[in-house]
Amino acid sequence: MRRVGGLFERITSFENLLAAARAAYRGKRFLPAPAEFQHGLEPNLLELQEELRSGGYWPGAYHAFWIHDPKRRLISAAPYRDRVVHHAVCRVVEPIFDRTFIFDSYANRLGKGTHRALARCTAFCRRWRFVLKCDIEKFFPSVDHEVLLRLVARKIKCAQTLELLRRIVASSNPQEPVVRYFPGDDLFSPFERRRGLPIGNLTSQFLANVMLNPLDHFVKDHACSPAFRRSWFVVPPSGGLRPVLDEDEETRPPEGGATNGAGRPPEGGTTNG
Repeated sequence: MRRVGGLFERITSFENLLAAARAAYRGKRFLPAPAEFQHGLEPNLLELQEELRSGGYWPGAYHAFWIHDPKRRLISAAPYRDRVVHHAVCRVVEPIFDRTFIFDSYANRLGKGTHRALARCTAFCRRWRFVLKCDIEKFFPSVDHEVLLRLVARKIKCAQTLELLRRIVASSNPQEPVVRYFPGDDLFSPFERRRGLPIGNLTSQFLANVMLNPLDHFVKDHACSPAFRRSWFVVPPSGGLRPVLDEDEETRPPEGGATNGAGRPPEGGTTNG
């Protein structure tokens, strides 16, 4: 896989930081922190640029709160200046990874989204009889930092960009505890792993797609499922659902994750031949 370098200058250019600040400010003009940052926009961006380029930038503390939507979730809000950095990073780095994602990955991608995912899934359900619906149990709290950064480094060779992403990931506030043991673990291994991405970060949404990309390609390329949409496995009866499940358990993608899934006919569909 070709690795990309020379990204840090683009991320920290004043033009990119200005565009990132405008994107972060969109829809938040009446909130105190964005308004204060915007009031002194040029000096604030120059200060942020200097911190980033000198290596002195460190993300600040999160403001965390719980919501019920519909299940209970911990939402973490980064300081506003950090959100500007998140936009600056994603504007440069995300397109590089987006080209590697499968077509039917719809979450948090330009030109995709819920409505197109629903239309695509509906088309799949009209062609095949069985659906296996899955999710990754406690996905955001369970993301292994070491595994995630290793996946990022497969595509990016720019050391300064990797260090900036490492700091953003490492600054994640404590998430819901996830205790899982894997072959070779000792009693304390699950507690020594750094885990969790804060729900609410733009970078978390992007990095979630990076983390799940190997799983997407495993199902699409290796498990030979012709119809696959993120969170849904649709397999024609000739292939069957069980072989995909068995292989998934063997390879355990994504690393450090666990799946919950059930095979069933599409709602409104049929199980008859």
